[in-house]
Amino acid sequence: MKLIECPRDAMQGLTEFIPTATKTAYLNTLLGVGFDTLDFGSFVSPKAIPQLRDTAEVLAGLDLSKTKTKLLAIVANLRGAETAAGYPEIQYIGFPLSVSETFQQRNTNKSIAEALTELAQMQALCEMSGKTLVTYLSMGFGNPYGDPWSPEVIGDFTQRLDQMGVRIVALSDTIGASSPATIAPLFSQLIPAFPHIEFGAHLHTTPDSWREKVAAAYEAGCRRFDGAIGGIGGCPMAADVLTGNMATENLVAYLDEQGEQLGLSAEAFLTARHQAGSVFASH
Repeated sequence: MKLIECPRDAMQGLTEFIPTATKTAYLNTLLGVGFDTLDFGSFVSPKAIPQLRDTAEVLAGLDLSKTKTKLLAIVANLRGAETAAGYPEIQYIGFPLSVSETFQQRNTNKSIAEALTELAQMQALCEMSGKTLVTYLSMGFGNPYGDPWSPEVIGDFTQRLDQMGVRIVALSDTIGASSPATIAPLFSQLIPAFPHIEFGAHLHTTPDSWREKVAAAYEAGCRRFDGAIGGIGGCPMAADVLTGNMATENLVAYLDEQGEQLGLSAEAFLTARHQAGSVFASH
């Protein structure tokens, strides 16, 4: 079971800049909780995501001496991947590949065909630099633009990623469009069809629908979940109204009920939750 905490996703859409020292202190607290991975920042254009323009400075302030948590940075192009690959502290490089042509253009200013070409270059870069590429299938459960979507479309994309050698694929519910009726069949079909790929669930949700979504993915075999403490965040490129991230505290509660041994520090987790309240107080 892997839990990925995503403060980067919680912060990226906020218009008021969170001071670098505040970000760094919060991330250092999160490093003590025991998450498998921390999605901590993004090497993208500061014009696109102003909130994350200080990712390099934040990284320099992280204390990695007493944590087993691995670091993941999101990129939008090969240039960003090359920057991320230059930091030995970063283990994972994440790229959002959309199954929606409209969203791929909105999110990374390129077509799906161009994104796939660049993704192959990123995979080669990761192999050479000892990093692991995490590919997010954005709009993985549908989209608001009328672009084609079906389980077969997701399967076709996954097949292409498999041929590139990608080994971690996270199905991303970018706008909260998923339901158990779409979540369960996708994971049930993909996990046995691609046994050497680790599938994750990056689910956005409203407060009243989180449990059914997590249960659908878990019961279908998913063992990698993304969350953000407090359920804060969402993708500013997807829609005018943000749908929050899956709240990590809800994920932890559900997985505890299933008897999963998460290995988290309850004390550090409580501290992080309190700290999040002040970090995001004005948002």
